[in-house]
Amino acid sequence: MMSRSLILTEHNRRPELKTDKRTGRFFAFFRRLLQRMSEKDQVLVLSLVVGIFCGLASVLLKLAIEWIHHAAVSFPGTGSGYNVMYLVFPGLGMLLSMLFVRYVIHDNIGHGVTKVLLAVSKNESRIRPHNMWSSLVASSVTIGLGGSVGAEAPIVYTGAAIGSNIGRKMGLSYRNITILLGCGAAGAVAGIFKAPLAGVLFTLEILLFNISMSSILPLLLSTVSATVVSYLFLGDSLPFECTLSEFTMRNIPFYILLGLFCAGCSIYFTRTTLWLEDRIKSVTSPYRRWFLCAVGLGLLIFLFPPLYGEGYDSLSVLLNGREIYFENRTVLGFFMNTPWAVPIFFLLILLLKVFSMTFTNAGGGVGGTFGPTLFVGAVAGFVLSRTVNLLLAGSGVSVPEQNSVLVGMAGLMAGVMQAPMTAIFLIAEISGGYELLIPLILTSTISFGATRMVEQYSIYTKRIANRGELLTHDSDQAVLTLLKITDLIESDFTPVKIDATLGELVEAVSNSSRNIFPVIDARKHFQGYVSLEDIRKDMFKKELLDRMHVYNYMKSSPEYVYVDEKMDSVMKKFEKTDAWNLPVVDRYRTYVGFVSKSKIFSAYRNQLREVSHD
Repeated sequence: MMSRSLILTEHNRRPELKTDKRTGRFFAFFRRLLQRMSEKDQVLVLSLVVGIFCGLASVLLKLAIEWIHHAAVSFPGTGSGYNVMYLVFPGLGMLLSMLFVRYVIHDNIGHGVTKVLLAVSKNESRIRPHNMWSSLVASSVTIGLGGSVGAEAPIVYTGAAIGSNIGRKMGLSYRNITILLGCGAAGAVAGIFKAPLAGVLFTLEILLFNISMSSILPLLLSTVSATVVSYLFLGDSLPFECTLSEFTMRNIPFYILLGLFCAGCSIYFTRTTLWLEDRIKSVTSPYRRWFLCAVGLGLLIFLFPPLYGEGYDSLSVLLNGREIYFENRTVLGFFMNTPWAVPIFFLLILLLKVFSMTFTNAGGGVGGTFGPTLFVGAVAGFVLSRTVNLLLAGSGVSVPEQNSVLVGMAGLMAGVMQAPMTAIFLIAEISGGYELLIPLILTSTISFGATRMVEQYSIYTKRIANRGELLTHDSDQAVLTLLKITDLIESDFTPVKIDATLGELVEAVSNSSRNIFPVIDARKHFQGYVSLEDIRKDMFKKELLDRMHVYNYMKSSPEYVYVDEKMDSVMKKFEKTDAWNLPVVDRYRTYVGFVSKSKIFSAYRNQLREVSHD
């Protein structure tokens, strides 16, 4: 896919390179090494390089989080009684991350997956170089000190930045920069989860709107190389080792019910997160916002310890069917003495995880919703299965709780991210639970379908879709999203003042190659237009040159096009008015230029060719 700014230029043109002294020599040497290859072969080689770097970044992030977490829990006074440090450490991590972002990075690096989507659709697949490391630093501090978010979105942003910047430095076309961006994101997912197939599916389902079959090979090379690096440094253990029971067909009704329950949880998760983010953003002072979020997060974690950090330790307990003990870990431990107290306690955790996650991100922390989605899905599977087993106690019928926890992870991921294939194979890969492939498919499909009936977009895409900035798998809509009015404005029309005489207008005609003349007032506001046909019969009558004025011939435009207007809206205006040219103005109606239907169609054909290019 090529950039909007290259729509009317030669096919697959390479961008102008600007290298600095620090990296220019290395990339110049590497370019010379690859210059005899075709660009397609270069992408294959670079996809391996990107995968290796993404694997190393994933290992570095996991080790950094573990080291900071170990240092925090080893702090004197943190190991006895109700851990009051839960009230302090998460807020401290958020504060350090906020200060790092505000005073070192000077950029917003939150919501990594959404930022990658925007880079593809609005920024020619270019991501700033600092994103190759800044998200690693901020998220490791946030999560290591207890922030209730996931490391997956930051590592995806990091991987995408690695792919984007390597592609740019190597002088690739914009389309191949986009492919390497996807390789980086896929390699990041593969490296953090040791799941190469899930990395490919994540990129295909969530990030790249219309990728060709020839681009699958670079994605595979990237994910395999990242996974190998992760295995070399972190060992061959599965990220989520679990004890599973054999799947039986009699449990299919339960997995159908679990799919519907996950759909409801997905809708709650998405809507509550976005609503709460908007409410917290209304607090304008960043330090006041941090204080409120730090207090809220600290209290939640103090009362519900599984909300601390990513929560994967609690998932390990649930996935292996071990006993759950909360004595001396929470002031609510006394509440856990009855059988029904456990599912109720975890139901509260399910509902409150959204709040702890949003408090972390909105309060200055850097993390993603990927990990919390897996956590909430696991808790949803546990809550439903434990509730069913308590209701059916004594009947001889039971539901395997570990299986339900694992399948619930896939169900919520399919609903929240609206990526069922990624959910199915990611959960199977990270747990080795391929024997549960049927319930994984069933629950994920039902959750995805039921959620989609209510929420058209995922948590990553809902906001940018509402702004008309989302690329989709629909090529027509994708092209309209990529096209930008500012690239198509024709500014070689000669403006004339509304009170100018016919003689002045004739002089403008003699100096112009266009047959349309925009009419403006003293403040350069657009008032209408005059066409050559309108004055042809009078322009040679000398007696009229000083007597007639522009306003005598001026016509009003049927519609205006605003300089920042979305292309699908512009096309609707052309269809409604049946016009061939429409004036472009800013929000104050200051004249900017004209946009023509013929130029839009030409740009559309060129862009569609690039979108569909194999």
